[in-house]
Amino acid sequence: MQEDSVETTVTAGARAARARWGILALLLAITIINFIDRQTVSILAPLLRQTLHLSNEQYGRIVAAFQFGMMSGEFPMGWLMDRWGVRLGLAGAVLWWSAATGVQSITRSGIQLGVARFWMGTSECGNYSGGIKAIFRLFSSETRTLAIGIFNSGSMIGATLAPPLIIFIEQRYGIRAAFLIPASLGALWAPLWLFCYRDASPAKQVRTRAESLRSLLGQSSTWAVMLCRFFIGPVMQFYWYWIPSYLYSERHLTLLQLGFLSWIPFLLGDAGGVAGGWTAGWLQRRGIGTYNVRRLTMYSSAAVCILSMAVPHIASSAVAFLTIGVAVMADNFLSANMFAAVTDLFPDSAIGRATGLTGVASGLSGLLFPLLTGYLVDQVSYAPVFLMVAVMPLIGTVLLFVLAKPYRSEQKALAL
Repeated sequence: MQEDSVETTVTAGARAARARWGILALLLAITIINFIDRQTVSILAPLLRQTLHLSNEQYGRIVAAFQFGMMSGEFPMGWLMDRWGVRLGLAGAVLWWSAATGVQSITRSGIQLGVARFWMGTSECGNYSGGIKAIFRLFSSETRTLAIGIFNSGSMIGATLAPPLIIFIEQRYGIRAAFLIPASLGALWAPLWLFCYRDASPAKQVRTRAESLRSLLGQSSTWAVMLCRFFIGPVMQFYWYWIPSYLYSERHLTLLQLGFLSWIPFLLGDAGGVAGGWTAGWLQRRGIGTYNVRRLTMYSSAAVCILSMAVPHIASSAVAFLTIGVAVMADNFLSANMFAAVTDLFPDSAIGRATGLTGVASGLSGLLFPLLTGYLVDQVSYAPVFLMVAVMPLIGTVLLFVLAKPYRSEQKALAL
């Protein structure tokens, strides 16, 4: 009888583990779809700028409109995930941004495209507040950073798949299809998510009073993670939205060459995201405390990001391309641990909103950075932009550890 009980327990545990990783696979899939959707404009930028007669500054405004939408939607989406649950909240966000992706196929001016991108941004931000909250509930602290790294690697996989996929669709079926086909992927995903994922039942949820926005903003940890993402967020956005234009205008790659080659840095980014999560878990399993794990992984990867300042000064396009790939890999390694830091510093009842607030900070910098990038590219060159993206990850990392009270407390304890 006892053996049967043990066998039943083991079987139930294995089934629960499969379910957790199955849900993670769905979260990975929607992150891939998310980043295919958002990459459509940057990949088609050479064509869109010609057909809509857009300057670099005007294109920068369109990118900024998306970021403004992200900034506007981050906290409401986080609130939605905390209050309604991830099951309904994430499905609703996916359907909302998929509709916006489809609408972009019928825009006829820069203003219309900017409005559609703003709409898209208001819901795409829900991918992270919902995904990280689901991972927090499903995975232990030892496996959580790896799960976040896999989840976040969807951004790189999406960015890797997007250039050849979008350019193939555009060349074969036209520019409208390049928006409509990616939009349909989210519409197909949402029913599957509703069928497979269940939020914890009310009886099993920990009853805690939800913290107000004022309370969250009164915590040093909130400002620590917000400022960290403020500086780290625009780095990857630069690589997503501007590298195709940089390679096209400065390195003189053709559109077809972009389709064949521009996915390579993002493939390295995939590896970086998974490696960042795996490394954190490996260190934790060997008894290294969470604070030291975050400090080691984040500072080391931020240092590698500094390499990107050399890109515009490298004569060889192949070497410059490789340098971009290494920087993308390091930034994604860093991002896995940055998002995991939110789960270190906040309880389950505040994870969605805390993640949303980091997204507000990222949205604000993502709003300002494209405008500054467009101005610098038009008036100076890409060199000062690469310099900024080289040092911003280190600045964000320093601010996280200086401002987050729990990390400061651990630092003082280690010093004694």
